[in-house]
Amino acid sequence: ESACSALYGLVRRNEHLDQLASGIDEYLIWEPLGAFLIITPGNIPMHAWSSFVPYALAAGCTVVVSPSSQDPVAAQVICEVAQETGFPSGVMNLVYGGRSINKFILSQPEIKGVGFIGSNKAGHELFVLCGQLKKTSSINGNGKNHLVIMPDADLDSGVQWLLRACFGMSGQRCLGVDNVVIVGDIYDEVKERFVKAAQAMKLGYGLDEDVDLGPLTTSQGRDSVVQWIENSMSDGATIVLDGRTNKPEEYPNGYFLGPTILENVDVDMPMAKVEAFGPVAALIRAESLDQSIEWINTKTNLGHSACIMTQSGKNARKFIREVNAGNVGVNVGIPQPYAFFPLGSRRESFVGTAKSRMASMKLFMDEKTVTARWV
Repeated sequence: ESACSALYGLVRRNEHLDQLASGIDEYLIWEPLGAFLIITPGNIPMHAWSSFVPYALAAGCTVVVSPSSQDPVAAQVICEVAQETGFPSGVMNLVYGGRSINKFILSQPEIKGVGFIGSNKAGHELFVLCGQLKKTSSINGNGKNHLVIMPDADLDSGVQWLLRACFGMSGQRCLGVDNVVIVGDIYDEVKERFVKAAQAMKLGYGLDEDVDLGPLTTSQGRDSVVQWIENSMSDGATIVLDGRTNKPEEYPNGYFLGPTILENVDVDMPMAKVEAFGPVAALIRAESLDQSIEWINTKTNLGHSACIMTQSGKNARKFIREVNAGNVGVNVGIPQPYAFFPLGSRRESFVGTAKSRMASMKLFMDEKTVTARWV
C-alpha cells in the first residue's frame, strides 16, 4: 500500500506546464532504472525487505534479493508466495551468498543499483563500488542512538519505553537506544527504577508471550557484546546490572545475554560512540539539554535516531530542530517511522542516492524532462 502510494505521489505532483512559452509544453516523466540488488541483514529480514522491494516493484523495477546467511528463510518464503500468486518469472529473484557474491552481482551491467541495510564496513564498500560503477545506492548502516530524559519527564511511562528501547530484540536493532542521557537531579531515581524493571525481564524462547528477551543471533555476536562490556569496565565504567551470566535453565547452550546497565560512562569512551549491538545501556549524566544535544551531535559520527522524554513543548521543539539524527522521537523510545514515511539516517549512518521506503522511489527511478512544441 505504501509503495503504491509513493508511486501515486510522484504522479500527483503533476509536474506539467502547458504553454510554458508560445506553443510549448513541458513535463516530467519518471522511468524505472531496471534491476536492483537488495541486501538484507540478519536482525530484521522482513523489515529490511519491505523497506526496498515493494517500492522497487511499484516503480517498475526487478530485484535480486540477497538475504543474510543468518536467516535466509524469510526471503525464501516471500519469493515462494510471490511465485504462487503469479509474479512473472524474473521479477523477484533470490540469491544466497556473502560479500563476494554481492559485489559480483552489483558489478553486472544489468544491475542499476543497490539497497542495503547492514554494517557500515560492508555498506561503505558497496557505496565506493557503486561510485566506481556509476550506480545508485541506498546504504543504511550502524547507529549509536541516544535517549535524553529531562527532569520533567513522566518516569512511569519513560522507564517502560527504556526497557523496550534498550533491550527489545535483545538490543539487536538499528533504532534501539544505547546511551541514556539523564539531565539534572533525577539521575538516581531513573537509575533505580530502570535497574529494578530490567531485573524483572525474562529470558527465553523469543516467541513465547511471557518472554522479554530472546537469544542473540550468533555466538560471535554475543562474544562481541561481552567484549564491549569488559572493555568499557577497563575504561572506567561501572556495571550496575550484569547480564553476562544470565541464561534460562531450559536453554543452557543458547546465546543469551541478560539486560546489562553501565554507569560512569564518559562520552569519549568507545562504548558511548560505537554500536555494541546487544542488550547494553550506558547511563550518562548531563547538566542541560544543550549539553545533551552537543554530545549527540559531536561525540559520535553516527546519526540514526535520537529521542527525548519531556513534558515541555519548548524543550521538545528545540531537540527536534537541533539534534542531528535522521529519526527523532518525543516521549517514545523507538522513533520507528510508519511505512508512509522514509526511514533514514544522517552522518555516517547513511550514504547514497536516496533513503529507504517512500524516499527510495528516487533510487529506483530517474526523471526525464520533455519539452514539446506543436504549433
